[in-house]
Amino acid sequence: MTTSRYVPPIAPGKLPLIGHAVPLIKDRLAFIQSLRAHGPIVRITVGPKSMTVVNSTELIHRMLTSQSDEFTKGLLFEKLKLFGKDALPVAEGKPHLRRRRMMQPAFHREQIAGYVNTMRESVQPYIADWEGGTPIDMKTEMQLIAQGVVMSALFSAAPRREPAHTILNSVDTVFRTALQRALLPISALERLPTRRNRKARDAGSALRTVVAEIIAEHRANPGAYDDVVSLLLTATDETGAALPDDEILSEVTALLAAGSETTAVVLAWLFHELGRNPDLERRLHEEVDPVLAEGPITADRVPRLAFTRRLVSETLRLYSPAWLVTRQAISDVRLGEFSLPAGTDVIWSAYALHRDPDLYPDPLRFDPDRWLPERPQPPKGAFIPFGSGKRMCMGDAFAWTEATIITAMVASRWRLRPTPGTVRPVGAITTHPSSLHMVPELRHHAVAGKAR
Repeated sequence: MTTSRYVPPIAPGKLPLIGHAVPLIKDRLAFIQSLRAHGPIVRITVGPKSMTVVNSTELIHRMLTSQSDEFTKGLLFEKLKLFGKDALPVAEGKPHLRRRRMMQPAFHREQIAGYVNTMRESVQPYIADWEGGTPIDMKTEMQLIAQGVVMSALFSAAPRREPAHTILNSVDTVFRTALQRALLPISALERLPTRRNRKARDAGSALRTVVAEIIAEHRANPGAYDDVVSLLLTATDETGAALPDDEILSEVTALLAAGSETTAVVLAWLFHELGRNPDLERRLHEEVDPVLAEGPITADRVPRLAFTRRLVSETLRLYSPAWLVTRQAISDVRLGEFSLPAGTDVIWSAYALHRDPDLYPDPLRFDPDRWLPERPQPPKGAFIPFGSGKRMCMGDAFAWTEATIITAMVASRWRLRPTPGTVRPVGAITTHPSSLHMVPELRHHAVAGKAR
């Protein structure tokens, strides 16, 4: 049995019976941040359920890298099996490694460069449809754009706006259900025929129906496509057998869901910050305009958008989508000086990590220049928007490229003006804006036909 000098302490504020449920429900993000003041590892409880929160940069890094084999992905990912139990984001052990190796070719950097033209062509119709002076819901619009990019680049599909909204609503429902079940893990409630459970099942079914149609089209025209779906259809397992249809369905469904969410909320926050910082908006225009004046954005021009990428980096820091990531100890684990018994549910938060004043000077200030190479950089393991180690998000290069291209294309054509009201971060499946509407204003050179 693993021994250690310390058992993680319980965080202050625990109430009888309900534990830390009140602050977790009232403001999840503020609560998870506040825990960093109570040590490298602390325990919280929700009713009878205990969870261990890892705050230390060093211990998070160990858990994700050198000690990653001692943990499974944990509660949240277990509940995300609503998308399919064998999909890469939720797979464990050898199945995870095999599936990752199988999918990796679609996300090599050389392959990402080949997606740029498809990304550009996918984004253009969405931003061309905006009406100047008419407020838009930024999270929804960015979700539609990101979803369109994923479906076009990875699945060779492009749904019309109404079906795209149906997909988004289904993704939101499944994500919301997974988070609720992770925070209140009472398995018996998940099997009851409640309205919420029926809605989650219907949402999962709707998603899989959309994906099944995409797969059927690829099967009917096997020589017409070169994308992730065709890769999965031609892949074999370790015995040489083709992947079962249900596994392909789960994999594509999970990719669609993930691709509709993370990049989208980051972009919504990015444009929110530009709306509050006219000087940063001006600098973005000064970089983007000369590049796009030469013609449509291409893979060889993306590296010239250095300030645009720093904007993305700073948004990933300040508004990290990963406010809650889970793990579970497979057996008794020693993490630093702390003892975690087998079965311990573990939480860590990139959102809280990235806002730590000990790691980032003036952490609540949106400052893309903190990423200039001549500026001091955060210590190793302090900036992990896509995780780290062998379970690091395989689509990180895709997401960086996608976010840079969308930012540049929107900025070339539109200014996005804030509407009255307070916008605050909310801990949903990712870090959502509470409500974010902005008003597009067509830029003069776009009127003259120079925007691309």
